[in-house]
Amino acid sequence: MSGPSIEPSGGGVGAFVNGVDLNEGLSANAVSTMREALGEYGVLFLREQTITPEKHVAFAELFSKIDINRFFTPVADYPMIAEVRKEPDQKKNIGGGWHTDHSYDLDPAMGSILLARETPPKGGDTIFANMYSAYDTLSEGLKDSLSRLRGVHSSRHVFGVDAPRFKDKDNDVGSRLRNPEDATQDSIHPMVIRHPISGRKALYVNPGFTIGVDGWAEKESKALLDMLYEHAKQPEHAYRFQWAPGSIAFWDNRATWHYAVNDYHGARRLMHRITLGGEALAA
Repeated sequence: MSGPSIEPSGGGVGAFVNGVDLNEGLSANAVSTMREALGEYGVLFLREQTITPEKHVAFAELFSKIDINRFFTPVADYPMIAEVRKEPDQKKNIGGGWHTDHSYDLDPAMGSILLARETPPKGGDTIFANMYSAYDTLSEGLKDSLSRLRGVHSSRHVFGVDAPRFKDKDNDVGSRLRNPEDATQDSIHPMVIRHPISGRKALYVNPGFTIGVDGWAEKESKALLDMLYEHAKQPEHAYRFQWAPGSIAFWDNRATWHYAVNDYHGARRLMHRITLGGEALAA
């Protein structure tokens, strides 16, 4: 096959990768093309990739070492692949709110590669948002202020032993997660980062895991963060991706947010996710 072609999604973020069959592997040039496109567009979409778990792992390892998520249940016999599942009788979904993966880690994950195994007859889309354009469309005064601020991130309130999902009897997500005792780490990152691939500036806070502004009172932090969240999730920054079995979304956690829409009650949705290791982030 010829090398991959990159087609912008037409929305606020993302691009489609055409001319690739992951069963055949990727050349060094193809990997380079996709890496640069990931840095530029934030998320890459691929269709009709019927691949084994081994091929999924091999694809991921072309881009970075694999970061095994300590909270998700792994796929049987494949500890590097996390299972993102919702059964027909379950009400809550995993990822049903704006977030970016692993911002609570000291070295946040580079990206995630989510492969659709089973999808509902309708619904179950994922919405992505562009943190480059979220930053670019802020006022110059606010950009200047944010350049001196750092965000505090945590996993405790989402995955920890005291997280509401483990105490609320109506929240059935907790049964699909593990190791709440490991949710003990907080991290601090610049609120505006220089993206490691593209060199562009991106807003780096998210509603899922950012809990405050370093050195600010809770009330002050909430006011600023809520304003930034409302700005970042505007439709002009977003693209809604419709899944089918064999679809892949490969997103960069430093440049995007995502939101798994929970609108398919009574149907099964099964996804396999690999998380890619990253690096410390700098302004």
